Amino acid sequence: MATTATLRWSPQRAILPALRYLQQPARLIREYDRANLRPDLIAGLTVGVIVLPQAIAYSLLAGLPPSMGLYTAIVGGIAAALWGSSDQLHSGPTNTISLLLLSTLVILRVPGSPDFIVAAGMLAVMVGVFQLALGLFRLGFIVNFVSHSVIVGFSTGAGVLIAVRQIDPLLGLDVPGRDVLSGLQGTLLALPQTQVLTAVLGIGTILLILVLRRVAPRLPGTLISIAAATLAVYLLGERAAGVAVIGQLPGKIPPFANLPLLDLDLIGKLSTGALAIAAIGLVQTTAVSRSLAAHTRQRLDNNQEFVGQGIANIFSGLFSGYSTSGSFSISAVKFRSGARTRVASIVASLVVLLVMLTIGPVGQYMPISALAGTLILTAYNMIDQAEIRRIFQGAPGDAVIMIVTFLGTVFLELDFAVLSGILLSFVLYLIRTSAPRVQVVVPDKGFEHFEYRPDAPQCPQLGIVEIHGDLYFGAVSHIEEEILELAARNPSQIFLLIRMHHVNQMDFSGIHMLESLIRAYRDRGGDVFLVRVSERARRLMETTGCLFYVGKRNLLDEDKAVDYLFHRILDPAICIYECPVRVFRECQNLPKRFDLIDVSLSGIGAGTGVGQAGLEFPAGNLIKPRDLWQRLRTNAFADRPVILDVREPREFRRSHIAEAQSVPLSTLLNQGLLLADDKPIVLVCQSGRRSRRAAAVLRDLGYSDISLVDGGMQAWEAAGLLTAVDFEAELTTP
Repeated sequence: MATTATLRWSPQRAILPALRYLQQPARLIREYDRANLRPDLIAGLTVGVIVLPQAIAYSLLAGLPPSMGLYTAIVGGIAAALWGSSDQLHSGPTNTISLLLLSTLVILRVPGSPDFIVAAGMLAVMVGVFQLALGLFRLGFIVNFVSHSVIVGFSTGAGVLIAVRQIDPLLGLDVPGRDVLSGLQGTLLALPQTQVLTAVLGIGTILLILVLRRVAPRLPGTLISIAAATLAVYLLGERAAGVAVIGQLPGKIPPFANLPLLDLDLIGKLSTGALAIAAIGLVQTTAVSRSLAAHTRQRLDNNQEFVGQGIANIFSGLFSGYSTSGSFSISAVKFRSGARTRVASIVASLVVLLVMLTIGPVGQYMPISALAGTLILTAYNMIDQAEIRRIFQGAPGDAVIMIVTFLGTVFLELDFAVLSGILLSFVLYLIRTSAPRVQVVVPDKGFEHFEYRPDAPQCPQLGIVEIHGDLYFGAVSHIEEEILELAARNPSQIFLLIRMHHVNQMDFSGIHMLESLIRAYRDRGGDVFLVRVSERARRLMETTGCLFYVGKRNLLDEDKAVDYLFHRILDPAICIYECPVRVFRECQNLPKRFDLIDVSLSGIGAGTGVGQAGLEFPAGNLIKPRDLWQRLRTNAFADRPVILDVREPREFRRSHIAEAQSVPLSTLLNQGLLLADDKPIVLVCQSGRRSRRAAAVLRDLGYSDISLVDGGMQAWEAAGLLTAVDFEAELTTP
């Protein structure tokens, strides 16, 4: 009953975690340590002066007015900090999201137009709804299915696109052309029309940033360089009349946007782009927060971060901004500046607001070419050459994903390229998980652990395998084929021990596969045993009835599994007379008597237990344990058969049929047997195979009325029949 209860759905189980995610701001205030206020203020001031020029530059990259970049930096930064999880992450406008937004909207609206601005706000709200839903429904694990190669390929392609598209504003050119090749061709043809002063300001900004990075890396090089270019335009006065500037910055707090939230036609057109931006934004955010958490050792909550990003995008869209995500460059600055908590991001956003309200007129002297120069440097930094080399040196599948995503980003629509890369990485994941490793393992030299040693000898009766992957519908066929192929190569291994500590998930197809394997081994006279079954898999086995079919006794303790199988399941006659190796700890002191019997292990077939056709035993001479028990109870003593137990003495002493006599197979082979010819004989051993060998010997000696206990003592005990224990038993030869 307890197991069934855990599978029931209730509104409280679904709603309470969602409410907990929405209460994050209250927890931030309640748990804030005042000792963190000073470092957070210092880090916030540092981050704020760096975010300001980047927000303006990224908005221009997206085809939006500078005010939207600033509003995004303010509203998105504060909301993401209040509802997020990572203390070091800073969210705001980023280059990749800006480029994705432009690619999504440019086919629907004219960049910079009022309709384009409204669509950008709607897109942000839709992205936020997607992300918020993923967080509230605790689907943060989804980002694990997006390959890192997709991000590297997209970032590289985005870097190329940004650099190519910023050449024209850097040089003061106005060249039509949406794709990379036509844009480059148009730029080359228009080079004679370059505006010299515009180019000097843009290239000078690039050079000054590079110099400051080398000689004074602690200074905000981007802010200083843009300020220098702005001052130059102001001082040149009318001589800079031909230089394009961004215009006056807004002097008011972010206003509420009037968005057509119920325009289903617009929502349908934006849905694909919104999904791509939501996916890339979450993957980028998760990657940034994880890389920083590796230094701070903060425990992150992906679902909480999804909620924070979703709310940040919704608020940003509603308050005249556009889509936001975690920024690696700004987050790195925040970390290096000594930030302790998310309050530093709130301070940074308030700094941007304060500067925007006080220096709005400065924007009419800020040259666009200077911002284009900063974007070109950003584009160059987006191309991670070291990571690209590592991917090429690694798995070929990852390299294919990266190349496909890169080419799609450069030459196709960005949302299609992103979703194609994600789909390709998911397909690769399915291919990899659908063929998990099924390894045959043996004990190590110290008999403490199991290890994969393909050249090591195996037990002729027991195969031990490890499954490295989940038992779900896509993988069960491969796993079953591998194990059955193993059984075909080793026909004498009628027992199988499956180590399942690498199996985290199992579905109904996995249940069917297990039952099929167990049926196949039991049809051969053997069985399947399991160790280290996860609690989740065990619950599924129990609720589906699979555990009853497997048998609870077949779920073994890992430390005692081999000992149990050796002493209770395996045939000692094979261990003593046939097996030439010592695989387990329990084998080490076992006597080996190869001189008494010569049966080829490779010929031991299913069902007969022997390799020579002459040793096969007719099915009609098998007697069921309960039929023998009834026969012993009802027949007179003189009519009762002679029951010979051909197991080893130690097995006989532990448990045997009360009327049985101990005649080990080795004794029978050496000394023979003297009985009245008309006396029926019933042979019994552990599982039935030694009885067949003994029956062949007795037939050669002239005895004909011979029966075997079907299934041996295993079947007798499984039927619940009484057994005797005899500590004084001696070998007897009737």
